[in-house]
Order: sequence, then structure tokens, then C-alpha cells
Amino acid sequence: MKTIIIPPSKSISHRAIICAALASGESIIEPIQLSGDIKATLGCIKALGADWYREGEGLLVKGNIRPPGDSAVFDCGESGSTLRFLIPIALMFPGQFRFIGHGRLMKRPIEPYLKAFEAKEEVAVSLKGDVLTAQGPIGPGIYKLPGEISSQFITGLLLALPLLDGDSELILTSALESKAYVDITISVMRSFGVQVENKGYQRFIIPGRQIYLPCTYNVEADLSGAAFFLVAGALGYPIECFGLNQNSIQGDREILNILNTCGARIEYSHEGAIRATAGTLTGIEVDARDIPDLVPPLVALLCFCKGESRIINAGRLRMKESDRLNALTQEFNRLGAHITQGKDWLRIKGVDTLRGGNVDSHNDHRIAMALAVASVKSNGPVNIINPSCVDKSYPGFWKDFYGTERVSDHE
Repeated sequence: MKTIIIPPSKSISHRAIICAALASGESIIEPIQLSGDIKATLGCIKALGADWYREGEGLLVKGNIRPPGDSAVFDCGESGSTLRFLIPIALMFPGQFRFIGHGRLMKRPIEPYLKAFEAKEEVAVSLKGDVLTAQGPIGPGIYKLPGEISSQFITGLLLALPLLDGDSELILTSALESKAYVDITISVMRSFGVQVENKGYQRFIIPGRQIYLPCTYNVEADLSGAAFFLVAGALGYPIECFGLNQNSIQGDREILNILNTCGARIEYSHEGAIRATAGTLTGIEVDARDIPDLVPPLVALLCFCKGESRIINAGRLRMKESDRLNALTQEFNRLGAHITQGKDWLRIKGVDTLRGGNVDSHNDHRIAMALAVASVKSNGPVNIINPSCVDKSYPGFWKDFYGTERVSDHE
């Protein structure tokens, strides 16, 4: 039985680091995994005047940000969270700033901010090529955003608006998807002493003149990353995961319910481990509206479920690090799967095994990890182009997963 200690949640880590940067004083955040996305956020808070130091498995963050100056450049790497969280925070200050990104980052949606700020006289946000220019300052008031494109836009404004010199209200013009990510934001902010009132995920009341307070914050283990190992267990790879919170605020805790519904067995040990073991797996329908990050590992699972499965309401996955619906369809079918894609859905006909072969990660960490899981029930090796893309979210993935000879992570 292989044992994995699941690394800390990337989603929670982003938020805790930013809240600590906004606080006046020193905060301890632990544990922290220095993935590519987290490094991008740490670089951006330094550009805002905060500082940080590695302390064991955690970080000491020295907060109290300051105006960055007109020459400031925020390099967000490939991190959508970093870009969308930091734009409103930089806009609290007067001046003009530039945000740059890599990979597909600046091709991913940013229009909700462009529209939300266009009615604000002193604010200008524009995107030309791979450079986003933002000029502030923003003021308190009413802001309107769609809820179905990305919850990250909501989080960015929730983080910044409490610091303004007046009360604000955030109104969603369409139903919010991925509600759990907003719950995470509000929960982390509360730990740092800042309050937001959630009115049924349609309106958020944000009192101004609040102060972020430094604290010691413990980051729970990442259920999005753990999902790949739990699925591998359900497919017969003997593996157990330590450190997971069964009552986590993370929406991706839903992986446990989905595995159970498919017919896998979920076991909890007295030592705090969770493992999924193989059962008679049958096809199901999964609504991905609130759990988009689970779709890649779920494709690896549903490929081996008897009968037909469907993943619906997954259109947002076309706007991630890759077009994930297309990438999953293309690469799993190369291995012998039977997947059909639509605008916002996948239909999967179960097979007993895959044949293995050469596949492309599409420079997408979650595609690479899903293909690795597929190797558990492949008759031949699965050779993945650009496996190092997992560094974006889970630098230790190959070390943790390696142990099955069916994984071959060739460049």
C-alpha cells in the first residue's frame, strides 16, 4: 500500500497569502507548497511591498502593502487566481500598472472586470496582447459581475473592497458557479478579521474601513489534488491519502460522494487515512457546474465505468490552461477510450482497459495528472509529453504517484 501525504490546498494558499499581505504585521501560513502558481502570487505581493520568508514547511508573511508606483509590473505566470485576485488590490492605489502572463493566461476571460470597472470614472482596465494595463484608484460603491464565468472575479473584489473608505455591494448578474470557492474566500478573510455578508450568493454586502489582522493560518490538504489518487485507488492502485479533512469547505470534497455513487469503496482508517478501493464501477451523470477541477480525474474514472456516463455543465473547462474538454477527449481517445464531446458536456462509454501510447499534456497540469491515472488500467505504458507542467499546482506529483511501472513521463 502506497502512502501519500496530500499537499496543502492551492486555492486556500492563494487567499491566505494575499490576506496576510494585506494585514499590518507578521502572519504564519503553514504548510505551503511552492508550486508555480503560488510562486506567482508571492512575486506579486512583493511587487506590492509585502515580503515573505520560508519557515520550515510554511511561510512568514510581512504584510502592510504600499502603492507600487507607475512602473510596477505584476508577473502572474500562468495563474488565473493570481491575475484575477490581484487586479482589484492593485487598483486600490492611484497610478498605472501592468499585469503580464504566460501560456494561455491572457487568453482566458477578463471581460467581467473590464465591464465592472467601465462605469468607474477614475478606473481604466485594458488588455492588449499579453499585457493588461490597469489604472486606479477604485472607490467604494456598487459593483456588478456575472457569476458563471469564474468565481475568481468575485474573490478579487471581495478581498479588496473591505479596505476602501466606504461600504460596497457586489451584485451578481447571473447565477454563481463554483460557490465553494467563494465560501473559501469568505472563510479565509474571516480568519484575518474581515467580514463579508453573503446574501444568497446573489449579493455581497462589504463594509468598508476594515483592517486585515495578522494571524497564524493552517492550510488544509488539497482535495483537488487528492482526487487523482483517490480515483487511482478506485481503479485498483493500492494507495491511501493522509491529511484530508472529510468536512472540508473545499467543494472538491464531492469526489468522495461521486466515487461512492460509482461503486468504489471509500475507507477511513483510525490513523486519519482515506483510500478508495475497487468495486463494480457503473456509469453516472455528473454536474460539473460547481466542481470544474474534478472533471479531469473524473474522466479517468468514468472511462472504466460500465455503461455510459455523462459530464454536463462543463463549458468553462474550455477556458482553462487548455481547452480541457477537447484535450481530455483527444488524449484519452488516443489511449483507446470512447469519449464524445459537446459544447459543455462529455459522453463517455466505459471500457475494461486502455491500450497505452503517446499523449500530450497540452501544457495543462490537470490533463497530465489525469493521463497518469489512466495508466493504472492501461495495457501498455502511457508516455506523456511535457509532464513537468504539473509544477504549476503539484510539483511533487510524479514523486508521489511514481511506483507503477505503467507511468512513463517522457519529455
